[in-house]
Formats: sequence, structure tokens, C-alpha cells
Amino acid sequence: MPAQGKHRRTKSVSLSRGIAAVTTGGAVLALPVLGATTASAAPAHSVVAEKAVAPVSVTAQVNSVTKAAPAKHSVVAGETLSKIAREYSVSGGWKKLYEGNRKAVGENPNLIHPGIKLTIGAKAAAPSDAKAGKAAAPSAGRAATAERADRSERTAAAPVAQAAPAAAAPATFSNDLDGWIKESLAIMAERGIPGSYEGIHRNIIRESSGNPNAINNWDSNAVKGTPSKGLLQVIDPTFQAYHVPGTSTDSYDPVANITAACNYAADRYGSIDNVFGAY
Repeated sequence: MPAQGKHRRTKSVSLSRGIAAVTTGGAVLALPVLGATTASAAPAHSVVAEKAVAPVSVTAQVNSVTKAAPAKHSVVAGETLSKIAREYSVSGGWKKLYEGNRKAVGENPNLIHPGIKLTIGAKAAAPSDAKAGKAAAPSAGRAATAERADRSERTAAAPVAQAAPAAAAPATFSNDLDGWIKESLAIMAERGIPGSYEGIHRNIIRESSGNPNAINNWDSNAVKGTPSKGLLQVIDPTFQAYHVPGTSTDSYDPVANITAACNYAADRYGSIDNVFGAY
């Protein structure tokens, strides 16, 4: 039945894809044709969309990991931590950058040297108790150093007040009557023996005329075998009884003779100043 065969639909339309031939001039173009039914087209679209979305998601994850990974920066001349923190948009600014690179930078964040390698995004390690103790030690050391420096400055500012007084140079006395009396008065002052220059000088002139080797060989003491000797004419028993420690044991020695005689006069008369005659 040829007439009926003309209108029979072919089975090729059930295919999801086919090829349509179009002629343009002498050329033949083969074009893909999507299936006519929606059911066969939907799975193809879903697979393509899934494949298209999946790489985007992976790429985002890779980019996220890349951004999270710490970056390295080599310091060049003229840079500061603030400038570098702004350049890398460091959250927390230069302080955060310094915390993560304290070991490389050192104790002064304002001083960074060209060539230092900084880690951008590094986290400052939380110190353990032992490390914290070690970290506190330098701070305490710096505080002690600052205190010592401050104390040194105060000491340097007032050297006169801090310095110990210089030892007084030993006094020197002339080897004559004036010098002997003055030296005797200095020793008497140390021992608490009263007397004045005038009282000593007056009695010396009366007793010996200022001759340290004077001796009386004619009075009653001489008759007894103990003649009076020296500037203030003291007999040996009296000299020995009132001898002042630190002076010579020779009764003819001017200073030893004066101090012993004044010590005796102080004991008997209150002071050599109270003696105006034989004693």
C-alpha cells in the first residue's frame, strides 16, 4: 500500500541526537540535533552543569588554601612593619605582623633591617610556662639594667655627696719649741688632757728656759738621785707614772716630756695653766 507508506513516521525521531544535513551552495554542514523529547535532554544538561560547577568549587577551595598559607616577604630599605602590614592587608596591623616575626625582627619593632625574611600570616606561638619564664627573665634583666643605669646617672650627678672624704694629711710640726708645744697640744686633745699654749710656754721658760736637755743636779730631788729633767723638769718616777702612750719613753724627748708633765699637772692642779711655780 504505497499511499499509506508516505505518511508513516520513521523511528529515528526517538534518538536523542541526530545529524541534519544542510546544504549551502555546494557544501554540506553536519549539525548536531538535540533529541525532541525533554526526558532525554534533561540528563545531558544536568551532567554538563555538574561538570561546570565542580571545577569552580575546587578552584575556590584551592584559592582559599593559597590565601590562608603564610607568605614570605624580604624587607628592603625604607620599609616599615606598618607599610608591609598595609601592603598585605594584615588583620591586626603591624602589631600582629610583629607578633608573628618577633624572633626575626628583634626586641625593637621600629628597627627592621633590609634582608630580614618576614612571614605574612604567621601566628605568634603561645609560650609554655617554661618559655614564658624565660621571656620574663630578659624583661626583668632590662628593668634591672635600666634601674642600674638610672642609679649610675644619679651617682654621677652628685659625685661630691657620694664620694668618701679624703683622708686628712698628717700634720707636720717644726723641730723647735713652737713645734714641740703644738704637737703636744694635738696629742693632749686626743687624750682629753687640758692645757693651753700660753700655760705650757710660760712654765717651760720658767723651768728650763726652753732647753730640752736641761737637768737640775742641786735640789733635793737630785740629792735623792732623781734629778728633774727636760723642758718642764720632771723627775723619772713622775714621768713614768704619767707617761702618755704613743710618745717616747725618753724623759728628755720634748713632746714626751711636755705631755707627761701636763698629764701630771692636770691630775694634781686641774691643768698646767694653773701652775705658776714649782710643782
